[in-house]
Amino acid sequence: MQKGMRLNDGHITYLALLAKKDGTRRGCLSKKSSDNTKWHSKWFALLQNMLFYFENDSSSRPSGLYLLEGSVCDRAPSPKPSLSAKECLEKQYYFTVTFNHDNQKALELRTEDVKDCDEWVAAITQASYRNLATEHETLMQKYLHLLQIVETEKTVAKQLRQQIEDGEIEIERLKSEIAGLLKDNEKIQSNPEVPPSEDDTEIKKIKKVQSFLRGWICRRKWKTIIQDYIRSPHAESMRKRNQVVFSMLEAEAEYVQQLHILVNNFLRPLRMAASSKKPPITHDDVSSIFLNSETIMFLHQIFYQGLKARIASWPTLVLADLFDILLPMLNIYQEFVRNHQYSLQILAHCKQNRDFDKLLKQYEAKPDCEERTLETFLTYPMFQIPRYILTLHELLAHTPHEHVERNSLDYAKSKLEELSRIMHDEVSETENIRKNLAIERMIVEGCEVLLDTSQTFVRQGDCKTLHPEGMCLLMCCMWPLTLSQNGVVSLIDCTLMEEPEGTDDECK
Repeated sequence: MQKGMRLNDGHITYLALLAKKDGTRRGCLSKKSSDNTKWHSKWFALLQNMLFYFENDSSSRPSGLYLLEGSVCDRAPSPKPSLSAKECLEKQYYFTVTFNHDNQKALELRTEDVKDCDEWVAAITQASYRNLATEHETLMQKYLHLLQIVETEKTVAKQLRQQIEDGEIEIERLKSEIAGLLKDNEKIQSNPEVPPSEDDTEIKKIKKVQSFLRGWICRRKWKTIIQDYIRSPHAESMRKRNQVVFSMLEAEAEYVQQLHILVNNFLRPLRMAASSKKPPITHDDVSSIFLNSETIMFLHQIFYQGLKARIASWPTLVLADLFDILLPMLNIYQEFVRNHQYSLQILAHCKQNRDFDKLLKQYEAKPDCEERTLETFLTYPMFQIPRYILTLHELLAHTPHEHVERNSLDYAKSKLEELSRIMHDEVSETENIRKNLAIERMIVEGCEVLLDTSQTFVRQGDCKTLHPEGMCLLMCCMWPLTLSQNGVVSLIDCTLMEEPEGTDDECK
């Protein structure tokens, strides 16, 4: 016959008191009784993956213990009050702890504060030995990494101390030689009529040779130290990082120049032309085509000046604060990207005006444009955010993990990637709506289904259908396919034109 499992009462009491004193979460909760009829107020204390409960907060021994390993804790809806219930359930918040043990009944608890309820649910959910083991492994890896860094720094510090000691010994020796030379000089000055002996001349020559050799050895040793650092992986990484920053400066200068040409060669002249007596374009069309291009130019001029100031302090390059200033203002790119396709359509519509087309060709013929069209300059801001993301990827690849800017650059990259995804989704959704609207205008009698935002454009093309009597009719419009939110593909009906003459033989 299997005996029951024995527990050490002293250990359980010690752990309960430790949980009551330094537990992760402590407080008074209402616990549902085993007969599912009454609620009893108990004092609960959470320690790691063990949940103790006492009769009250002054109890010295626990009334019970729950092992939470593998359990699931969730909020529970308030039960419907019975007609005979005297307690008010409106201010009670319930949650349950479900165990994965066989024949283990779920623990039902409640509080009088929604914040307290949520904090208990979060604390019990995290009360797992597996989570603690994972966190311990992560911290251990960080500890080993920091330990390697400390050992490396100790080795370098030891080498530097040895070099300093050697330098101090050399300095003391040189001081003694200087003191001896000063004494000899005083003797010579005190006895000017005594001619120097041949021994003194030979000693001076020897000292000059020794001084030359010592200087040569010192320079050679310093050159060796410099060359070792130049060939080190840290120096190579810093060179690549500086090269990325210098390339970023050149790309930013080119981008600012492109924005300057867009604003000064196109936006401002067209804005003045719209104010003339016979305007070739309206102010609304100018605003639709260029939107906030001028604001983007001012923003990047400030960013470029800040980047140049950072380059001036080379080799100390600090760029994170520049991106901290740039990130909150990049939302203006969302409006520009969202409006890009519409601006190109407005530009194409305005080109049908001969006066506007002639004026635009004059602007595009300027030497600054280098035979580039207005559409090309309007496209440049579309690629600036992805270019920043690629630059930050390269910069982080050559930035050490212990670098002071590592976290800030990583945060800027994540924010730019999030902004890029948002802009891509908005452009796709806007382009989908415009395609559906264009197809709806092509249909003779119209189609209200396409105007529903739940329809997604798939493709369109020529289609042939057979007449019930065997005659072939050719479609003269495009057949669009749309995809609704539930995944059903539908073919939008179009009005067919009459059969062209002379097609019977071809159909046969």
